[in-house]
Amino acid sequence: MSGGARATWRDDDTPPPAIPRPGPLGWLLIALRGGGIVAVLALGVVLIVPLRLAERLIAGPRRPVTGPWVQGVCRICLWIMGLKWRCVGQPLRGPGAIVANHSSWLDIFVLNAAMPVFFVSKAEVAGWPGINILTRVTNTHFVARDPKLARAQAEEFAARTRAGHRLLFFPEGTSTDGQRVLPFKPTLFQGFLDPALPEGLAIQPMSAHYHAPRGRDPRFYGWWGDMDLGPHLLAVLAQYPQGSVTVRLYPPIPVEGATRKTLAASAETAIREGFDRD
Repeated sequence: MSGGARATWRDDDTPPPAIPRPGPLGWLLIALRGGGIVAVLALGVVLIVPLRLAERLIAGPRRPVTGPWVQGVCRICLWIMGLKWRCVGQPLRGPGAIVANHSSWLDIFVLNAAMPVFFVSKAEVAGWPGINILTRVTNTHFVARDPKLARAQAEEFAARTRAGHRLLFFPEGTSTDGQRVLPFKPTLFQGFLDPALPEGLAIQPMSAHYHAPRGRDPRFYGWWGDMDLGPHLLAVLAQYPQGSVTVRLYPPIPVEGATRKTLAASAETAIREGFDRD
């Protein structure tokens, strides 16, 4: 996700929608849903620690138990939230990484509910209060924009890929209003060409397309521009009835013989075409 407490992409033609203020029913839903989600996340964090220790002894760096555990926690949170969710397609088999469009903080729950993934995030997110606990226990992969650290970060990416981790990247570089796919940045795909990565590596495109509740602005679930996180989070929790989101998993793209530009173009085309169908 983008740095700070706000999104960064802006559409100069259309300003962000006014975030609806919760009414009495909305505040009740915020208390019930928010309390339920916090309780589920807290229990998930508490239980994942001993699971991770046992997993490390038995499976080493792989995550055969805690990956699906986090996936289940995210599905429960979406159910509590009331957001209708469906997934189309099959997760890739073999070594690989995931690339997806980015619309909202909701992507954390929605994309992880589709398959066990490990998000790639800017290093500064590691310092966000509250969020830093979740990112640490879920093994978020942090990257710093420092050329001096590029080699070390590439080696860490390769090691995690060899361990079977599905690292998830956002090639748009920012979140949007949820109604479009921005051009993918080819520079991100250079990391997939590192010779230290395992043979047979593939990139699986994944899309999340949000559908606003009836009567709401189509961009209701998008978190972008100068929108503050707190009011948007409360508006989503207060919404009744909720809308829906469709997640699509596309055929994996082999890395062998590709360039960063062809990988970026192929992944963007797959996500854009599927996004436009929903």
